[in-house]
Formats: sequence, C-alpha cells, structure tokens
Amino acid sequence: MKKTLFTGLSAENLKKRKKTEEPSFIPLMLATLTKEYFSRNDWLYEHKFDGERCLAIKKKGDVYLVSRNQKSMNKEYPELVEALLKQKADNFIIDGEITSNNKAGVSDFQLLQGRINLQDGGKSKYIPIQYCIFDLMYVEGYDIRALPLYVRKGLLKKLLSYNKILVYTEHQVGDGIPLFKKACRLKWEGLIAKRIDSPYIGVRSHDWLKFKCIMQQELVIGGYTEPKGSRACFGALLVGYYSKGKLMYAGKVGTGYTEAVLEMLGKKLKKISAATCPFSNYDASTKDIVWVKPILVAEFHFANWTNASKLRVGRYKGLRDDKDAKDVVKETPKAIGPGK
Repeated sequence: MKKTLFTGLSAENLKKRKKTEEPSFIPLMLATLTKEYFSRNDWLYEHKFDGERCLAIKKKGDVYLVSRNQKSMNKEYPELVEALLKQKADNFIIDGEITSNNKAGVSDFQLLQGRINLQDGGKSKYIPIQYCIFDLMYVEGYDIRALPLYVRKGLLKKLLSYNKILVYTEHQVGDGIPLFKKACRLKWEGLIAKRIDSPYIGVRSHDWLKFKCIMQQELVIGGYTEPKGSRACFGALLVGYYSKGKLMYAGKVGTGYTEAVLEMLGKKLKKISAATCPFSNYDASTKDIVWVKPILVAEFHFANWTNASKLRVGRYKGLRDDKDAKDVVKETPKAIGPGK
C-alpha cells in the first residue's frame, strides 16, 4: 500500500485527557456492509481479514484475550498471550483479528477451526496464527476512544514491538476502488473503509464500512439431513437467521466439510437434537430431517441470496463461538457512501 497516514506518539494528545481505570471489556466497533464503493482521501482502507475478532487487554501484568461476546480465548492462543506479556507496555487495550494464512498467504477462517475451543496449548504450533492489530482504545491510564482514528493508529504503531505473531495492520489513504479491485484479485475477503477522524464507538457504525469480495454470512444451524452413500454423520446442514425474534430458514448447505469436520460436527449435533423444527417458515420441502436446538453458529460463503432469501451455492467455512445465535441476522448490503 503506497499511501500511508501516520502520526507518532503525541504527549499533548494524552495530557488533555484525564486518567481513568482500565476497563475489563470494551464493546467492539463493527463495520456496516455497503454496496457503494468509493475512493476518498478522508477515509483509510485496510485489509478485511477472514479470522476471529479478538480484544486484547493487558492489565497489571496479566493478558486477557476476549472474543466479541466476552468469551476468554487465552487457552486457544497461548503463544499470543506470551507475545503480549513480553511487550514493554504494561497497560493497554487493543483490537484486532486472529488469522491463519493459507499457502497463498491469504487469511482463511477454516484453518482456525483446529484452534477454536482448543484446550491443549501444546498443539498450537501445528496451526500458526497472527494477531493483525488495527486499533488502540486504552493505553497507560488513558481512555483514547474519543481521539480520531489516525491518532489512535499512530499511537498503536509506536506502542508495540511487532513480529511474526503481532502484526500491525497497514492501511492506505484514498484510492479505495483500485485497492478493492486488487484485493479481489488476490482473493482477500475484502476491505474495511474507515473515516480517518472517527472515534471508537462500541456499536455497528457507518464510519466503518465493509467492501466485500466474497459473500459471507454467519448462520444458525437448525437441523441436518441424514447421510447418504459413503457420506458419514450427516448430509447437509439446514441453516437460518433471526428476524423479529423468529428463526428464518435460509436453505441447506452440503459442501465444505472434510471427514474430520463431519465427525466433529456430527458429535456436537447429536448432543443438541430436538423434537420439533426451530424455523418459523420451513416449507417442509426436505424429508428425513433431524432437528437440533438452534444454538450453534457457523460461517458460510455463498454466491448470493435468492429472491426467496435462501442461500445460493453455500459452502461451510467453520463454527463460530464468538457470536450468540440470537444475534445472527441477515446481513444485507446497504446504500451507504462516505456522506451518509
């Protein structure tokens, strides 16, 4: 990325603020999916990673890795805890994405499946990870969420010693459309566009926008079909999303499962079997269904939505335990541009 926006540590910025107690958690700022792509010099553009969002808190000599739904991730990523403990800075809260790269050097959420819910830290070396850090919200007694993004990014770049595990997320100012085209050619998931003067607010915001190359959606598993032929454990997953408190059926997904995934998922699904269909709008087009309690969330890639709000050419990518099932809604691109 040729153009960069950088500001170094600024004592003046911090002196204007009062010291506060370090929070135990900060609600994460989320990006809104847009269908309007643009190039603006008052916006910066970052790599959209295909990984697991992680809040890292270092407080009084301890490190806490926390998912977006406040689950501890320390046992899953012990080498990340160790890397943050070695940092000279004693107290900070940073935001980033834990990723694992495929042979092409592109982040792939499916590769992280062997680490999610991992309890044996000794196995971690077999699935290498990176923590791609893109924001700083608290540092050495100062809550800096209200400072502009470009100031927070400058402070972040100076705060840590980066290495193979801790990676500073570079960005580009302006030229968003050419960079988006390049991202799609490289098979990235997309870009995140951020208003350079935006504060950090713990909600989904129009100041952060998603430019997606690949359609992706988190969905709730509500049932599965019985396996046929040589297939083991199950055939396809029946999935859906919540709308106005009701679980809406979004179709079947029968691809993307390795033998190991079939076995792992099959065991989980058997433990949560249910007597009745959890979907409010299921059309009974498929028989021989085993229903399950709608508590498991998984990520799926797909071509597009049909007019009937069903997935077209869906493919399983992996389970997610960082989002509650009731929070899963259909993500529809909005006509949101830089001035909206």
